[in-house]
Amino acid sequence: MSTGRDRGALAIVLHTHMPYVEGFGTWPFGEEWLWEAIAGSYLPLLDLLDSGAPLSVSLTPVLCDQLQAPGWQQRFASFVEEVRRDTHEDDAAGMRRAGHEDLARELERSWRDYELALAALQRRGDDLTGAFAPYAQWTSAATHAVLPLLATDAGVRAQVQSGIDSHRARFGEGWRGGFWLPECAHERRLEPQLADAGVHSTCVELTARFGRGAREHLRPLIGDAGVVLVPIDRATIDLVWGDRGYPADGAYRDYHHHTIHHHTPWSNDGAPYDHARALVRTKQHAADFVARTIARLRDAGAGLPGGGLAVCALDTELLGHWWYEGIAWLSAVVHECSRQGLELVALDDALARLQPAPTSQWRDIDGEGAARYGRFGEERQATSWGAHGDLSTWSGPAVAEVAFTLRRAELEVMAAGARADRTALRELLALQSSDWAFMIARGIAAPYARERIAGHRQALRRALVAPGDVGVPALRNLAPYAITP
Repeated sequence: MSTGRDRGALAIVLHTHMPYVEGFGTWPFGEEWLWEAIAGSYLPLLDLLDSGAPLSVSLTPVLCDQLQAPGWQQRFASFVEEVRRDTHEDDAAGMRRAGHEDLARELERSWRDYELALAALQRRGDDLTGAFAPYAQWTSAATHAVLPLLATDAGVRAQVQSGIDSHRARFGEGWRGGFWLPECAHERRLEPQLADAGVHSTCVELTARFGRGAREHLRPLIGDAGVVLVPIDRATIDLVWGDRGYPADGAYRDYHHHTIHHHTPWSNDGAPYDHARALVRTKQHAADFVARTIARLRDAGAGLPGGGLAVCALDTELLGHWWYEGIAWLSAVVHECSRQGLELVALDDALARLQPAPTSQWRDIDGEGAARYGRFGEERQATSWGAHGDLSTWSGPAVAEVAFTLRRAELEVMAAGARADRTALRELLALQSSDWAFMIARGIAAPYARERIAGHRQALRRALVAPGDVGVPALRNLAPYAITP
């Protein structure tokens, strides 16, 4: 069925990220997060990508650091064959003793996911970075730091350039300049540094500025430094990620109701999980998602070049891990786009044919939006895809001390100059990860996050006092391509 570019297009951007957990904890926090993401998200996604699905994938350097660390494949295999096999068997036996045969059978079925994942990894030669190489279009900052919160231009440069160098070293020179701003945290002052590093385009969240559903979110912008700013479309994303998004449906597996070993044999509606029933819902929700996206482009994209571009950006780990059926839904979306006549396009390809609107001329694109919010270039407040569309998730009262700790640590490294060796730099990069403040602000494994902050802060102080005297570094595989500030 012909789509016609004047009907608009959909780009699905999957941001693939894991904080540096190698060697830092196991169940229930730490390396287990990486193993679960590999089994539930990354390997199933690769199967979909290999089928030709035109999805856009960003991989953070810190995730790739861990996927190239020596020995992780053996630890993953041990996790599957020992930890997951045993815990599924124990929980299934407990359910049978309690008279819940249906829950026991579901636990036995779900164990098979891990067994299949291990076999899939082995078929790929235990090489996930190699498997992702044909699809790794976008990169990000070295350790996913919230760039507007960094204290110095040199600190921003170290995060950005290290991330880009890492990507090029791993995946070659075919990079087209796509750079995922961690947490979509954008501020106009970052753009010249991004441009200097070779960034062509990045995604931004402008819902707080223009309002949810505004047509401004369907056309890329270009700033004075030449970086293309691609708005993500909250109206489209919330069909998945909103409080009442698809994953909340009663038929899907309940992520929060778990057994003693954190397995989840229940549905959201409280019934024993029925995988066949859930897969039927993924097809229905995929059809709904595509139909709503078509309507969104028809209603708000009229008059925009090409009919508008709806960018649905999601954390890869949401699909398959947090939302167990998410990859099945995504596969059904690819099919539905073809069936309903919606063009699904890789973001780099869409940007190659679209003319972005200069931010200085946004008033000419939509006078009403400009009248309410002023010209884009006149407002310097940072934006993000966090709560309230600002930086409060990473700098608000609950995590203010974390934000100040990170800035003090960065200033200490900059002040140390040549005395700050690579050990100190790597501890700073680890400390700057956005994940620690996010966990504390959201109450997700907050003690683990605080422990990691304290540990990296102490190690950084030690490295500045006694450069080179570190013994066996805990961050043995972090940021091998890091540049000095």
